[in-house]
Amino acid sequence: MVARSVSILHHGEQGGSCCPHPSPPPWDPAEDLHCITTTFQYLQTSGWYWGSISASEAREALLTKSEGTFLVRDSTHPQYMLALSVKTRSGPTSVRIEYNRGCFWLDSISPGLPHLQSFPDVLSLVQHYTVSGQTPQDLAAIHPQTKPDTGRHAAKNGGVPLKLVHPLHSSQGFPSLQHLTRLTINKHTNCPDQLSLPKPLLRFLQNYPFSI
Repeated sequence: MVARSVSILHHGEQGGSCCPHPSPPPWDPAEDLHCITTTFQYLQTSGWYWGSISASEAREALLTKSEGTFLVRDSTHPQYMLALSVKTRSGPTSVRIEYNRGCFWLDSISPGLPHLQSFPDVLSLVQHYTVSGQTPQDLAAIHPQTKPDTGRHAAKNGGVPLKLVHPLHSSQGFPSLQHLTRLTINKHTNCPDQLSLPKPLLRFLQNYPFSI
């Protein structure tokens, strides 16, 4: 799998972002509940959501893994719900995931924050940076929650290249054969609802429309 790469201190993603908005329209708080509930349902199904482990525990889990191995966990910071922990070429690090008004994006200290691409759920965010066969340099001003183990590979400005390749499943979240089959189907079609399958199987595919 060829991963999209992200640089922690540079931004090159100029796609439109749905949040934050300079003049936000009226927002129904019930939409927050729906969005957050949906995201956690997806995460629980994914198998690579590790729950309330700490940054140090995530580091230990990733320390011996290959570059690009990642997991999602609860953030220990009271102002954030989730964090993305990933093994970079300089060691494990964590990046907080921002949320506002139905959108998720990676934490940033860049002046270009309004241009950072945002997503309706965390699974879409992660999948964006793990798309197979894509090699564009998606650069974002990402603020790491924890420092890498060593700075010898870091850029002079302190940037740490961040790329997502494959998830690290928790011991309780190893995927079933049915889920692995669903991931394979999703990798090969963008329109699973058009497949000639029984309705229960179509609903099973629709309940997790991702390939990771």
